[in-house]
This record gives sequence, C-alpha cells and structure tokens, in this order.
Amino acid sequence: GNEAVVKLLLEAGKADVDSKDKDGQTPLSGAARNGLEAVVKLLLETGKADVDSKDKYGQTPLSWAARNGREAVVKLLLETGKADVDSKDVYGRTPLSWAAQNGNEAVVKLL
Repeated sequence: GNEAVVKLLLEAGKADVDSKDKDGQTPLSGAARNGLEAVVKLLLETGKADVDSKDKYGQTPLSWAARNGREAVVKLLLETGKADVDSKDVYGRTPLSWAAQNGNEAVVKLL
C-alpha cells in the first residue's frame, strides 16, 4: 500500500520529501506519527528528509513517534544520529516526556 506508492514517487523524482501540510508536517512526520516503519525507512534513505523538521506545534518526527509509542520508528530516527532527543515543542514537552506521559515504556527506555 503506502510503501509501494511512496517508493514509486521517490524513484520517479516526483516527491518533495520535505513538503509541509497545513499543520507544518512533512511526510516523515506523518509516517512517524502513524508508525509506518517502511515509509519512514524509505524517506530516510533518500538522505533528503529533514529528521528534525518541526510542525506548527514544534513537534518533530521523533516527538510524534515517541508520543504514539512507535518503537520501531523511534529506533530508525535515533539511528540517523540527527534526531534531537531534547527538542521541545510549543508545550515545552520533549519526546521523552510525551512517551512517559502516554505510558510508552519501551520508547522511554530507548530515549
């Protein structure tokens, strides 16, 4: 599904990996938020996706993945070495504080 479509768009050079929607979210943020591990991997492999892109709430792909308990995605983002684990959103929350508040123990251990 999503993975095949994303792969086709990336291969055709027709996708702007850092385009933003009305909330300032990039495709990487959306994929991270929804736990689409394969799509996150494809976007990261382009080398063009901004790992620390902030949306209008100041949340990064790592914030969204941590908040929603997307352990595999958190690992992928951390492995890039580019994700700021101490990044604060407009609420003053970090990926760790979101993960802890939402009871995502496995993610808390990663962070």
